[in-house]
Amino acid sequence: MRKFFSDLRGLPRNVWAVGATSFLMDISSEMVVNLLPLFLANVLGVGTAVIGVVEGVAESTASLLKVFSGWISDRLGTRKWLAVAGYALSAAGKPFLYIASSWGAVAGVRWVDRVGKGIRTAPRDALVADSVDERHRGLAFGFHRAADTAGALLGILGALVAVALTQGGAGTLGLSTFRAIVLVSVVPAGLAVVALAAGAREARRGSGAGPRPEIRFRGLGRRFLGFLAIVAVFELGNSADAFLVLRAQNLGASVVGILGMLAAFNLVYSLVSAPAGALSDRVPRRALIVGGWLAYAGIYLGLGLAGAVWNMWLLYVLYGVYYGVAYGTAKALVADLVPAELRGTAYGTYALVVGAMDLPASAIAGVLWQTVSPGAPFLFGSALALLAAGALWFWGRPR
Repeated sequence: MRKFFSDLRGLPRNVWAVGATSFLMDISSEMVVNLLPLFLANVLGVGTAVIGVVEGVAESTASLLKVFSGWISDRLGTRKWLAVAGYALSAAGKPFLYIASSWGAVAGVRWVDRVGKGIRTAPRDALVADSVDERHRGLAFGFHRAADTAGALLGILGALVAVALTQGGAGTLGLSTFRAIVLVSVVPAGLAVVALAAGAREARRGSGAGPRPEIRFRGLGRRFLGFLAIVAVFELGNSADAFLVLRAQNLGASVVGILGMLAAFNLVYSLVSAPAGALSDRVPRRALIVGGWLAYAGIYLGLGLAGAVWNMWLLYVLYGVYYGVAYGTAKALVADLVPAELRGTAYGTYALVVGAMDLPASAIAGVLWQTVSPGAPFLFGSALALLAAGALWFWGRPR
C-alpha cells in the first residue's frame, strides 16, 4: 500500500492536470447527462426508441472524430491544444440545454458536446501515455479514471440535492429543476478548460517516434486490430447507460433514488479505478479485462431479470466495480499494443470502434425495450459480453 501511494505521488504533472480537468468536466457533465433521458421521457414525452437513437448518434459522431483527432495529434506532434479545444467546445454547448424544448434541440446540443469529446479524447489519452513510463501506465490511466469518476460523483450528488430541494421524492423530473441544474453545470465546465490550458505541457514522445504517420490501420498491427474486433462484439451489446436510468424508473425508483444509485456507482468506480490500474501493471491486463467483461455479463443478466428497486441499487454498485477494473485497463492495453508514434491514431481508432457500435447498440436496445420487454436489452448485452470475454481470452493465449 505504501508503494501504491508513493507511485501515485510520483505521477507526472500532465497526469495530474488531465485528472483535474476530467474531474471538473465530469462534475458539469454528470449533473446533466444522467437527467437527459428523464428530461426527454418525462418532460418532452419521447419514447425509448428515439432516446436510443439520440444517444447513439451523439456517441457515434464523437467516435468518428476521435480517429481523425488522434491522427492529427500524431501528425502535428501536439496533444495538449487539441484536447483544450475539445473541452472548450463541450463547455460552450452546455448552456443551450437551458432553452432546449424538443428532442431535436437536445440531440443538437448532445451532438456539439460529443464533437468536443471526439476532438479531445484521443489526444488527451495519448498525452497521458506519452507522459508516463510503461511501468506505471496502468496506474496513470487508473488514476485518470478515478479523478474523472470522483467528479461524476460530486456532479450527481449536486443534482441529487437540487432535485430533493425543488421536487422532493417525485417520480418524474420537472422542467424548472432541470434548467436550474443546467445553469450550475456551466461553471465547472469552464474551469475544466482553464485547468488543462494552464496545467498541462506537451510531452516528448518516445525515442521511437519517426516520420509522422498517414492513416494506415495495418500499421497498427494485427494484434491491435484483433483486439478491436473483439471490443466491437462487446460494445454491440453495451447500449447507452440511459437505459439503466430508464430501467430504474421502470421498476419504481424516484428521481432522487436514481441519482442516489448513480452516486453509489461512481463512488465505487472511483475507489476501484486507481488500485485496479496499478494491479494491471503487475498482472496481465487481458485477464483483468476478461474478468471485468464476465462481471458485466452477470450484471446485465441481473438488470434483465430485476424485479425490485433494491435490485438496481446492488447492480449499480457492482457496475461500478466492473468499470473500475476494465475501463482504464483497456486504455493502458491500447498503449501496450502499438508504437509510441502511433498512439494518437490508436486511441482514436479504439474510440472509433467503441463509438461506431453505440448507434446500433442503443437503437437495438430501444427497439427491444419497446417490442419485447424492458429487460430484453440487458439480456442481449449479457450474451454478447460472454462471447467477447471468451474471444479475448483466446486472443491473448501464447501461440
